Amino acid sequence: MVGSVAAVMVGSEDTRLVVLRGNSASGKSSVAAGLRERFGRGLAVVGQDNLRRIVLRERDRPGAANIGLIDLTARYALDAGYHVVVEGILYADRYGDMLVQLRADHRGPTHGYYLNVPLDETLARHATKPIADDVSEAQLRDWYRPRDLLPDGLETVIGADSALHETVDRILLETGLAHLPALDR
Repeated sequence: MVGSVAAVMVGSEDTRLVVLRGNSASGKSSVAAGLRERFGRGLAVVGQDNLRRIVLRERDRPGAANIGLIDLTARYALDAGYHVVVEGILYADRYGDMLVQLRADHRGPTHGYYLNVPLDETLARHATKPIADDVSEAQLRDWYRPRDLLPDGLETVIGADSALHETVDRILLETGLAHLPALDR
């Protein structure tokens, strides 16, 4: 195969990969925490904010190191037998290629969700968060990208009218996690 890279398959037919994307304050971290709480042990949460801002202390830029770290972390957890939730803003133009390749390489079911929250609701939610003191409304407006979807309909869009528990229930059912046992780890 000259000029191409062979796929490196990850996980198993039993592992689940869930990608949660959306703008700031759309509920991604809350949904991921709800999935973990409801599922129990054996569900790894790979958070963009944690890896980018805490581990690497890196700005969100095209080609940044956190893109590869998110990919490697998700792959490692899948290969270790964990179900994985990758969550973050994960702009399509910066993270899309990595997410599409991760999806293609995963042996088990993969589900993508985009939490679609209008700008006005985003601003209202953001104002209630501790980070509101550090991130201005102007910055939030600058970061906001309406319906920043991945290509080819890879994501299910969930609107702001879906309550947290409804979104968690929906994802657990649609991914099959609702019918799988937690892992004793």
